[in-house]
Amino acid sequence: MDKRLATVQRVPSLAAQGDWYLVQCKPKQDERAEDNLVRQGYVCSRPTCRRERQLRGKQRLIEESLFPGYLFIRMPHDANWAPLRSTRGVSRVVAFGGRPLAVSHALITHLQLRAQTHVIPAYRPGDEVTILDEGFEGVESIFVAMDGNERVVLLIHLMNQQQQITLPITRIAGR
Repeated sequence: MDKRLATVQRVPSLAAQGDWYLVQCKPKQDERAEDNLVRQGYVCSRPTCRRERQLRGKQRLIEESLFPGYLFIRMPHDANWAPLRSTRGVSRVVAFGGRPLAVSHALITHLQLRAQTHVIPAYRPGDEVTILDEGFEGVESIFVAMDGNERVVLLIHLMNQQQQITLPITRIAGR
């Protein structure tokens, strides 16, 4: 067997070693940063979600970053961080006390699985929606606004008054 080939096979890939770290990207350059890092051989994760959007008068399903302005990168802690910081689209590695902050493998796995199946529907203020929670079945509700990426603000009529409530988006359905 060729000695060079044997040496290459013993070197673990970046994908098989190291921890996950959080990278802050330049504004609206998440995808660019991810592409450039992958081209350099880094293993990246940029969880995305599909969101319904109104574009040019039509409803379209758009793929967006779940955490705009951030992505995760997997690498050994003792690796050279300099090439990462000079990558186009990358602003900085998130660190505390000058040390990059490691993110748990379980969190990354959870985010990747959740992002693959998650579609955020487009609701407009004033849309009538149905609440799926047992305690609110049959209560008239009106969509008011999104509260972050996964929560909605609703207006309900309860005890002869209009009340605003906030629920996870997964707990409502359009009428």
